[in-house]
Parts: sequence; C-alpha cells; structure tokens
Amino acid sequence: MKVFSLTTLLFCLFLISCENSNDKNEYKEIESLTSLQTEGYVGDESCTTCHQEAFKDWKGSHHDKAMQLVDDTTVLGDFNDVKVSLDGVSYFFYKKESGFFVKTIELDGSENEYKITYVFGLTPLQQYIVDFKDGKKQVLRVTWDTLEKKWFHQYAGDEIIITDWLHWSRGAQNWNTMCAECHSTNLKKNYFVEKDSFHTTYSSINVSCESCHGPGEKHINWANSGQTDKNMQVILGNDQQAQMNMCAPCHARRVKLTKDLIPGLNFEDQYMVQNISSQFYHLDGQILEEDYVYGSFLQSKMHAQGIKCGDCHNVHSNKLKMTGNQLCLQCHVPDTYDAPQHHFHEANTEASRCINCHMTGRYYMGNDFRRDHSFRIPRPDQSVEYGTPNACSECHNDKSEEWAAEWVVNWYGKERRPHFSDYLLISNQPELNPRERQKLDTFINDLNYPAIARSTVINNLSYTNEEQLKSLLTALNDSSAVVRYNALMQFRTMSPQDRIAVAQKHMVDSIRLVRIGSAQLVIGFEGDDWTESEKLSLFKAREELEEMLYSNADFSTGRLQLGDYFMQANDYRSAIKHYEMALKMDSLLYPVYTNLATAYSINQQMDKALETLNTWMDKQPDAGRPYYLRALLHFELGNNEIGEQDLKMAIDLDPQDSRSMYNLATYYYQIKEYQRAEIQVKKALGIEPGNQEIKYLYALILKELGKIQEANQLMKEIQAS
Repeated sequence: MKVFSLTTLLFCLFLISCENSNDKNEYKEIESLTSLQTEGYVGDESCTTCHQEAFKDWKGSHHDKAMQLVDDTTVLGDFNDVKVSLDGVSYFFYKKESGFFVKTIELDGSENEYKITYVFGLTPLQQYIVDFKDGKKQVLRVTWDTLEKKWFHQYAGDEIIITDWLHWSRGAQNWNTMCAECHSTNLKKNYFVEKDSFHTTYSSINVSCESCHGPGEKHINWANSGQTDKNMQVILGNDQQAQMNMCAPCHARRVKLTKDLIPGLNFEDQYMVQNISSQFYHLDGQILEEDYVYGSFLQSKMHAQGIKCGDCHNVHSNKLKMTGNQLCLQCHVPDTYDAPQHHFHEANTEASRCINCHMTGRYYMGNDFRRDHSFRIPRPDQSVEYGTPNACSECHNDKSEEWAAEWVVNWYGKERRPHFSDYLLISNQPELNPRERQKLDTFINDLNYPAIARSTVINNLSYTNEEQLKSLLTALNDSSAVVRYNALMQFRTMSPQDRIAVAQKHMVDSIRLVRIGSAQLVIGFEGDDWTESEKLSLFKAREELEEMLYSNADFSTGRLQLGDYFMQANDYRSAIKHYEMALKMDSLLYPVYTNLATAYSINQQMDKALETLNTWMDKQPDAGRPYYLRALLHFELGNNEIGEQDLKMAIDLDPQDSRSMYNLATYYYQIKEYQRAEIQVKKALGIEPGNQEIKYLYALILKELGKIQEANQLMKEIQAS
C-alpha cells in the first residue's frame, strides 16, 4: 500500500480551496501545470467558496437540473400505478424495489418493461431515460407535464411504429447523440463507428459551472497563487463574441465539426450553424422548427449592436433580469417606445408588451413555449404576398392579412425599412427576373445585413454567368466564416480546375469550418503537383473533414454523408458499409437507397442493387425515382422491355420527371421508333425548355423524321447559346 506524506496531503487540500495564498511564488507557470484532476475538471463544489452568489443563482436552475439520477426527490411524474393510453401505445407507470418503472404495449402488440435511470429537465416538462444495450440511453416519448400534472406524448397525434427512426427507442430519441453534450459537463460521446455503440462519459451529470467557464483547476491554482495578472485561467464571457462561444454550442441548431465540445472555443471551429433553411424556418427567417435561439439571434439588430445573452438573462439562474417592458427599456427610450404613439394599443396590456409584437413564439416538445429571438418588426405586407406569419394576425386571428397590412400603413406610412427578410423571400422563389437576381448578388456582399441571412441567400442561388460568379468570388473573402463556407459550397458543381484553385487558397483559412469546406471541394484529389507545404495543408484540411464526418456518424444522415464521402473517393466498399448502416438506423431515409443502389451497381453487385431499389419501392410506393433508377439498371443488364416499363411508371408517378422522359425518348431513338421518341422528348422540353441536352436529342429525332429544316434550326440555337 502506497503511503502519502503529510506534504502531499496538505498540497491536495490546498488545491481544492479557493482562498488566496500568502506565498505568491508558489505557482509560477500555471498554464503548464500537469492536471491532477480528470482534464482539469474539479466539480461545482470547488467554486462555491469564492462564487457564492453565482452558485446560489445556479442552484435549482434548469442548468442545474438538466439531468439527474432517479430518486424520490428528482422524479416529478406520477408513477403510482398509473395507466395511460396515448396514440395507440399503452403505458403503466409504477414503482418497485425503490425503482421507477414503465411497462409499454406498442402499436405492434409487443410488451416491454423498462427501468427509469435518469430524469431530464424540470419545467414545463420532464423526460425520462432508459438504459439500452451497446451503451445507448433512450429518452421516452411519453413525458410528464409539470404544469398540468399529466402524462402526454411529444409529436401528439402521430402513431409511430417501433421501426421508425422517430420512435423513442431509436435514433431520434437517443440520449448519447441528441441530448448528452448539452445536458452534462465535459461530455465525451465515445461513439464506436464500427460497432454502432457508445461508452459515453461526463465529469458532472448536469450543466455545471465548468460547462460554460471551462475546467476549473487552473483557475483555482491562479486564485491560490495570489497572482494579479489578467489571465485568470477561466472563460469569463465578458464581450459578445466570448459569450456567444459559451452559449451558442448548446443553444443552436448546428452540425458538429469536432469530436468533443471544448468550452469557449470559437463557434465556427467546432460547429456549423444551420442556415435559414425553409425546412427549419419560415421563408422570411421567423422560427418554424426548433432553432434553439442562436440562429434567430444572429438575424437580429440586437446581435448587430453587440447585445449579448447576459444583457437580458441572468446567465446563472437562466431567468430574465427584469419583467415586462422594463427589460427592453434598458436600451430603448421609454417615452418613445413604451407609448401608445409607438405600439398603438392600450398601455399596460398584453398588446402593449414589446415581446408580443417583436418576439412571437411557438410551442415545441408539446408544451414548451419559446420566443423568436430575431426581434423583428411585424410585416403583414409580406404575409399578404408570401404567406409568412406576423404578430398582428396572431393576435387578431379573426382578421385578414390585408386588414393588418392596411393598419400598418395607416400608422407608419407606406415605406418599410430595408430588411434582410425581403431578400430571403425573393431568393426562395422558383424563378427570378434579372433585376431580382442583381439585387440578391449585391445583397450577399452587403455587410449591413446579417451574415446568416447572406449565407442563406448564397445557398439558395445558382451561379451561371460572369457577373454572378464575380459576386460569389467576392463572398469568398467575406469577414464571416459562414458566408465564406457557403460561397465555397457553390463551387462543388464547377469544373475540377475551378474547384482546386479555390480550395487551395482556403485550405489555410484561420477558421476550421472554411478549411473543411475547401476539403469538400477536392475529395479524391491528391495534389501530386503541389508543393510539400500545399500538400500538408490538404492533408490537414482532409483530416478535419473526416473528423467532422465521423463526429456525426451516429446520425443516420451522418452515415449517409460518410457513404457519399467514400463514393467520391471511389472507395465503394466503405461507401456501401456506411449506406447500409444508415438504412439500419433509419429505413425511411430515402436518399440512401439511391446512393446505395448506385454503389452496388458500380461494385458489380447487380442483385443487391435491384434488391435495394425494390425495398425502396415497397417503403415508398408513390415515388417515381426508384422506378427511374431501376430502369437504368435493367437497361444496363439488357432487360430493355422491363426498363421501358419502369420509365413509364416513373413518369406516371411523377408527371414532372423530365429525366425519365429524356431516357425513354433516347431508348425509342435507339430502337428507331422516332415518333414515340418525339412525343417523349417534347414532353421533356415542355418541363425544361432550356435544357441543351434534351434539345440536342430532339434535333437528332427531327432529323430522323425527315424534318431537316427544323432540326438545323434547333442545332443553330444550341450552338448560339
């Protein structure tokens, strides 16, 4: 047995104290000290001596209660032999042997008993976690409403079968993937890609001091040393950027770039924020799906003016600093803004509250109301034209959008201040006239507008002529990393020479997100004629890209992206492995079927390719795409008649499928059935009148039909364009 000396014991006790030492020479090189704690994490109790007020605020907060072990004090739900039936699923909640349990009868009739191991959250709802095999922890769909004191279903009204990715026992409700990083401190997901298993660990079960301020050991050493230098060895978050780096990782819809979260590190060196996509936001940028605040806040004038989270929220208690309009009146002049001449409603009513006009909200997770942090002025005129929501109509739901728009004109006049939403709305339209396109090309480089809006518009557009490319090249040098990244992504469809030239420049960008974007442009390129320094940059950027891909491999979509990566690198076996796992995770992730069937075909596994497409047809019988792909496969195998029938079926299922029409016309042309070919190619041109490939086929068909003059005229048009 090892015997510790009294000196060692005293030294250990000294470390966990935060009182200043009289010996200022005891800690000379704090930064270089070897950590005696696990990665320097010392736990919340080590902070209390010096930071009693902050600790008192934090204690009992949503962060403190983010995740807890199960016991009689932490479980809020009713487990007293309660039976509930929700959306076809039966639950029985009960206690035994000091534990909390639930029995379920699923839609398929299967019965299971689960022991609750952790509780999640506090109010307005509490969720419950069950341990599964392979280190996985799953969050039950059935949830306790702490306000109404009842059990309810998230996604209420949906009957979710047990094989669906959205089912609570599968990927969408997997704690390790979806929740853990933002509910515990120093989370290490430890996902094993080959085994699809986890060995997840954390230093503290909840969101503790060190989640935001970083590991505390060196800060304690600094405090004990009596040094007065400004480097306190802790993340303070005093300015906006530093505070965003503390809060945004968990309050953003984002994609991971790195394996594990490092507190305080620059956001774009760890994550990519979700653009203002129509999948998650209304077309003008208002919240639709959960964006967790950051994506909305980046759109706001508040963000542009340097406002930070702590200006409105007590960052330790999570509560608002003030109630009512007083919160906004910290900055906005009361006589101007908290007055009927501004809001045109009766004072001291709900209608006169700033947030009800400028921070509309939505319910998420069933009963959790969250407000939009883009702080926008209501625009019912946009609602009239584009169908977007506005605060006026949400209150006056018995009135029309036109009615609301007229009142805004009466009160404020006809002119609206320039706003990025005007450009977002235009960029989401299917067709743009030259004037609209020119406005958007100017907008993406106008630094007066939010970077997240400009990057979204870049992503919404295509770039085909010299003027458009000039605008895109300017965006590559933008001050915002997210703008530079989205500009880089537009080069994916361009020539190899253009992609390589652009990527080469941005592989040495100061921000990881942009370096990853450059690596995405040159997958499979080895840089044989590059200098050693350039090759090293390529190697490092590719390493960062692969880290991003593997960091998201526990998502079904992450496996799809890994498969695509290996497909582009011509490693078809690896691509197939990851595509197969993606479908195992989520059999309804339909884009995987396309890529997997293609990979099988290239790898000469034709039976597997056909089997994949047939499975897709069974799961999505109304989709035309699998018939189109199966047709191509049958033509490759010489089964022309079956291929012809599949193309016809694809067109029946999707009357806008010009690609199937083109291929069917090509087939008829090859077997010299020119009249049938003409019918199909004309249908295709009706959908894509500017498609040069279809035009060329039409010219060949016209020539074979003896319509020489029409064929020559069409060829001239093709050559002139």
